[in-house]
Amino acid sequence: MFRTALRNVLAHKARLLMTVLAVMLGVAFVSGTLVFTDTFGNAYKNKSAKSFDHVSVAVQPEGGSSSFYGPSTDEEDAKKPPRLTDALLKKARNLPGAESAIGGVTGFTAVADKDGKLVGGEWGTSGANYYPGKDGKDPRYDFTEGAAPKSAGDIALDSKTAERTGYKVGDSLRYSTDGPVKQAKISGIFDTEDGSVLAGGSLVVFDNDTARTVLGKSEYDEIDVKAAAGTSETALKSSVEKILPKDTEAVTGGQLSDDQDKMIEQQTSSMSQVLLIFAGIALFVGIFIIANTFTMLVAQRTKELALMRAVGASRHQVTRSVLIEAFLVGLVAAVTGFALGIGVAMGLESLMNAGGASLPDGPIVIAPTTIVVALVIGVLVTMLAAWLPGRRAAKIPPVAAMNSVHATPTTRGLVVRNTIGSIIVAVGTMLLFMDDNYVMAAGAAVILVGVIVLTPLLSRPFIAASAPLLKPFGVTGKLSRLNAVRNPRRTASTASALMIGLTLITAMTVIATSMSSAIDKMAAGSLKADYTVSMANYQPLAPEVAQKLAKLPDVEASSPLRTAYGEVDGSYSQVSGVDEKAFGEVANLDFTSGSLAGLKGNSTLIDKETADKKGLKAGDTVPVKFDDDKTARLKIAGVYQQNEMINGLFTPLAVVNPHLSKITDEQVLVKMKGGMSDEAEDTIVKALGDNPALKIQDKDAISNEVGGAINMVLNMLYGLLAMAILIAVLGVINTLAMSVFERKHEIGMMRAIGLDRAKVKQMVRLEAVLISLFGAVLGIGLGLFMGWAVGNSVADSVATYTMEIPAGRIAVFLGIAALVGVLAAMWPARSAAKLNPLMAIKAE
Repeated sequence: MFRTALRNVLAHKARLLMTVLAVMLGVAFVSGTLVFTDTFGNAYKNKSAKSFDHVSVAVQPEGGSSSFYGPSTDEEDAKKPPRLTDALLKKARNLPGAESAIGGVTGFTAVADKDGKLVGGEWGTSGANYYPGKDGKDPRYDFTEGAAPKSAGDIALDSKTAERTGYKVGDSLRYSTDGPVKQAKISGIFDTEDGSVLAGGSLVVFDNDTARTVLGKSEYDEIDVKAAAGTSETALKSSVEKILPKDTEAVTGGQLSDDQDKMIEQQTSSMSQVLLIFAGIALFVGIFIIANTFTMLVAQRTKELALMRAVGASRHQVTRSVLIEAFLVGLVAAVTGFALGIGVAMGLESLMNAGGASLPDGPIVIAPTTIVVALVIGVLVTMLAAWLPGRRAAKIPPVAAMNSVHATPTTRGLVVRNTIGSIIVAVGTMLLFMDDNYVMAAGAAVILVGVIVLTPLLSRPFIAASAPLLKPFGVTGKLSRLNAVRNPRRTASTASALMIGLTLITAMTVIATSMSSAIDKMAAGSLKADYTVSMANYQPLAPEVAQKLAKLPDVEASSPLRTAYGEVDGSYSQVSGVDEKAFGEVANLDFTSGSLAGLKGNSTLIDKETADKKGLKAGDTVPVKFDDDKTARLKIAGVYQQNEMINGLFTPLAVVNPHLSKITDEQVLVKMKGGMSDEAEDTIVKALGDNPALKIQDKDAISNEVGGAINMVLNMLYGLLAMAILIAVLGVINTLAMSVFERKHEIGMMRAIGLDRAKVKQMVRLEAVLISLFGAVLGIGLGLFMGWAVGNSVADSVATYTMEIPAGRIAVFLGIAALVGVLAAMWPARSAAKLNPLMAIKAE
């Protein structure tokens, strides 16, 4: 049986090519993902390990180092005594077994490029201190040009940012940490193993005193102690623990490195899981093609299989013969797919580097488990898909099989399939009406499976409905329609591969379009202000910004949003201080009771959700206990309808100011006299000193910031799902090629009675377009349904969410499906047209 299976594989190399390609692409995606994440993780681990070379024991605030972005404004933190001070640093340096000790601070530092634009992104731009040791060097930074900063007028820049921006030693560099713009001279350029720099961010270094001043640090974020020769990390840690103040802890460098490794593993694991989901989709789509191929190969060999049964082969041997073929095909596909996967991994690395990710260099890592997974997946998927066709082949009675070369599917089998599919769809529909979002998502997935099972039943009415559209093509249109329904199982499985990809694409497009529209409505409905001004990383904004804007002659009204926190009638909530005179000019609140007129003195506006939960209404008094443990009783001036952009309590600035340890704003809302314009925005930019740390946005920019992120993710998903669509194209080619082979006698007869080659090609092309459009219409319909189902759960939390149908994109999807059909038909149509009529009609 093994020799028979091997002979059949070698005899049908061309027919099995599409199956090999489908499995190969899926395996390449899986192995490429695993190789890329292993390589990526290994390179980062190696780099991060170097960053702990100078650390034997790290002293940190309990629970981890201080905030990256600067000093906390929380009242509880403000009341704590200093912990990581110069005095503690001196004690650590003088400990027995300590070679050196470094105090480190870091925080948000926006750097402007030569055009005045922010460098390094909103979250990856930082500043730190240079703390020289006994040798005058800081081991965290390796200077390649110039020297370390020594005064307030000096600043050093990382080499990757210097390369991107063109800055050189001696150039003047503009930066900002909390609002005002400062300027310094670049004293040197250095290499660093800092993770944010490796990920495309930027890092500047100040001398120690300047860093603590500009970053607002009264203490160090971390003290790193290096052990002297002959002293172990454990012994040094024991010594350090004796001098630790309250609320601090000592962690060994080895533990820090291990924690960093775990974090990198979690990050790479998350990335890997996302990519593997799409690889799984590609392989799932490939199952339809594999099953289709083996079904047709078995059908074409029914006479041969019947002879084998007649001379003594058992059913198990016939099934085993088909599975051995599948094993050989899967093995070839898995090996080639794994080799291609290494190229995919290298391509992903190049693509991310081209996008500015700056991945660390490192050798390609091919783990033994990756090889095993690639081979097992390729072989198992192929054998699983071939099992059912093999089982069907074994059930064919020898005598019946000898009577016909091509066995026709039984009606009973279709009835059973349709019944099962209907039950699955009914179960999925019931799950959709459950309250749990996860159960609803499972229901949508169950319905998708049910529709896949029902596709043979659904193919007939769709293809029948296409008759009027095919009428202009005459006899070839009629023949293509009849050919498409000749074998509904095959048509269904071919269309299902395309349907799955388009279902997911359509559903995600509907959700993304609807969310973008909801955000637009939210921004337009919540703000009267023309612009919002905030820090680029949304950290606290210096109050001088609001003061400068309020004095501009072109500004009609402006109000800062100054946030405090506290318990509102027993529940923790946000309390925002605003300019009560200007707030009505910059914000658009939809009041259900009361109004802005009463917002003065000890009063507040409260959102409807909080008011309903607490049983409050306009005119009531609500107690607020702020984080500084002081209380206030605020009279409710109005109740408004909240959304994701405007919520919580709003009260005059004078109410929240006494409860803040440091006066800072969250953002400033600005209304210009002439409305939005390039000139108006330029006025604000210049008034604030072309500050790279500040973000100035109009309503469209606010919408685009969230919507742009949604569209970026959507485009990435389009790219990932393109693999499934490509495999679906291979399925259409495969089906048509097999269909042409099965009908060669029929095509030969039509050629003999006058059907020319052009008409034969047209017939095959129309059949391909029909199958592709059937899959597309089914996929788009299911995608709209799933988009609606998921959207219903989103609508509960996003008040402005309504389902939007992106008609333009759906039309593009249909056009792509038709193009898929035309392209997929090229080779099979050419093969059909080249058939010699006399040879084709000759009896076998």
